[in-house]
Amino acid sequence: MILARRTSIYILLVGLVVLFVSPFGWLVLTAFKDTSELAAYPVHWLPREWQVGNFSKALNFIPYLAYAKNSLIIATIYSVLITLSSAWAGFGFARLNAPGKRFLFGLLLSTMMMPAMITLIPTYIIFAKIGVINTYWPWVLWGLAGAPYLIFLFRQFFANMPRELEEAAIIDGCGYGRIFWRIFLPQSWPVLATSMVLSFSWSWGDYIAPSLLLSTDRTTLAVAVATLYTNPANDTPINNVIAAGAVMFIIPILVLFLIIQKGFVTGVSTSGLK
Repeated sequence: MILARRTSIYILLVGLVVLFVSPFGWLVLTAFKDTSELAAYPVHWLPREWQVGNFSKALNFIPYLAYAKNSLIIATIYSVLITLSSAWAGFGFARLNAPGKRFLFGLLLSTMMMPAMITLIPTYIIFAKIGVINTYWPWVLWGLAGAPYLIFLFRQFFANMPRELEEAAIIDGCGYGRIFWRIFLPQSWPVLATSMVLSFSWSWGDYIAPSLLLSTDRTTLAVAVATLYTNPANDTPINNVIAAGAVMFIIPILVLFLIIQKGFVTGVSTSGLK
């Protein structure tokens, strides 16, 4: 009975893995196909001849590395700033006492239910009025503002830390700023890793904000891969080259996750409700 139950669970898990991995697998296979195979019927699952040259075409058809540099700059600035600002806000909600703290924290969490599209046009108007369109300043401002979900993660983690650490630091003459930077922040590396992975992937994969706020030469790799691989003769997308560019676009996020996956999993599992 137990063996049958375990077998059924394993079969279910394998089926879910195949379901979630199959789109990426299809993308990889498309990246190695010739253009004539994309419209072939019946569908060929495997390429007849593996076209490794699609990857070099993806790199050379557009200034791929220049757009990748833009994405890396924006994602790094955004992820570092939003991690630090969210950690500071989470520390305040977890360890400081003030009137209305519970109400403000509930209000903060309620903003996670607001679709980002609602604030898109007002945000664009504000950035246009202060003159930061076609610059990277919007990502700096977004980073300094923090993110509700990340603030929640840090707040839950800091709330579970022993009160004795804080009291001992206060007796030694430390203020809350030094307590945060010297004691709490170094201890929160699992949540820091989680925040860095999530915020970096948010910014790296974002299409809407760069296409709205940046010109073509300053835009990110996500926008370039989605829009610039078109045939000059008839303005149609070159799908196999797009797939090759998309595969290379995904690799940095996978590498980042593999490097700090232990901290990512630990950060999510240890930031539960107290």
